Amino acid sequence: MLNKNSFRLIGFSISLFICLIFNQQIFAQSEPEFLNGDLLPNAPELSARGNHKVGVRTLEFIHGNQPDILHSKGGVAPLYDRNLKVEVWYPAQIPNDKEELVTYNSVLGVFSDPGRPLTPFEFKGRALRDANPEKSEQKFPLVLVSHGYLGSRLLLTYLTENLASKGYVVVAIDHKESTYSDAGGFQSTLLNRAKDILFILDEISKSSVENSGSFLSGLADANNTGIIGYSMGGYGVLNVAGVGYSQKAAGLFASMTEGSKEFEVLTTGNADYDKMRDSRIKAVVAFAPWGMQRGVWDNEGLKGLKLPTLFIAGDQDDISGYEDGIKAIYNGAINSDRFLLTYKNARHNIAPNPPPALTYLPGKEKDYAHYAEPAWNERRINNINQHFVTAFLGIHLKELEYQKFLDVQANSNEKNWVGFPPRYSVGLELLHEKP
Repeated sequence: MLNKNSFRLIGFSISLFICLIFNQQIFAQSEPEFLNGDLLPNAPELSARGNHKVGVRTLEFIHGNQPDILHSKGGVAPLYDRNLKVEVWYPAQIPNDKEELVTYNSVLGVFSDPGRPLTPFEFKGRALRDANPEKSEQKFPLVLVSHGYLGSRLLLTYLTENLASKGYVVVAIDHKESTYSDAGGFQSTLLNRAKDILFILDEISKSSVENSGSFLSGLADANNTGIIGYSMGGYGVLNVAGVGYSQKAAGLFASMTEGSKEFEVLTTGNADYDKMRDSRIKAVVAFAPWGMQRGVWDNEGLKGLKLPTLFIAGDQDDISGYEDGIKAIYNGAINSDRFLLTYKNARHNIAPNPPPALTYLPGKEKDYAHYAEPAWNERRINNINQHFVTAFLGIHLKELEYQKFLDVQANSNEKNWVGFPPRYSVGLELLHEKP
């Protein structure tokens, strides 16, 4: 039988339980949600988001009658349609009753690898799905983004959202046969990167004319375009920007495709390649561009890069190489006003979002390694990338007075760089060469 003391004890226990639950709820509500691209306390100045709210939409374009190089026989490739899905971030009108928040759907794993099955996951971003575009008298500069092999259009959302908040229309491409979900033979990536980028540039340009019927009508200025690529995306943007492939690379490609001549159109000295130069493109950002170690580029081809270019690399890159890879490209591009930002002791993963939480689980070690940097905090890298890409594109696409952020002493350890909090510009190098 319960006595008065028992009732008091039960009442106290219930009260204590309610207080604990209440305090947990208060704590949970007060704990900030840190999303990809948010600022760490030591973030450099230009990594902060801009004054524009951000909308995001998914579009799909079809590049018809393209060579299906993965099914080439006897040197002849049948034709097929390349479905290219893109994600578009843009300055937007956000109603007061709506939150600037979106859930992205992506996957881990590799379509063609039974040891790494496709695993869906979600992550949040700071944009509003299908928001109305911001009304502006002037169009916003266009930025195209090309992912790595393998990758996806959502691999750099920390940067794409950030740039859109600063008054750019940013379009990231899912390159067919080069994403986690549809990984195909490497030949497709070798051939199609530059072609995909130029096709999407044309399609966004058409969609942006007045009265096009697209939400992009009057929004994006395709005549003022920057291109960003990571790894194989870096390979692609360099070819778009005027760096023709070497004859050695053309021969290697032909040997992989039973003598196909498709690759020759993109090589140095080819008359058709010279016609591909697109005057709408004003600046290039190449994260860890692949190819120099494999003979894809040579010094003659590198002379074709005449656009201002920001290279970003880790000096321990074990995929693209550094001294004989990315830095060799930087050194050989003698006709470009170019920068090389180097993360000391970093490897190849100096561009993507941080590793998704799902990669922390047992069995996901390879997926974790796909995103993670051994010696660097990925969120720190993201903030630094936001800062320097903002400065570089701001100068060349918006004519902003950001040169002071690039005119810094080469070794960040010797003197604190402009825009960095005291003590925090360490482990970096920024080189600059003019034509």
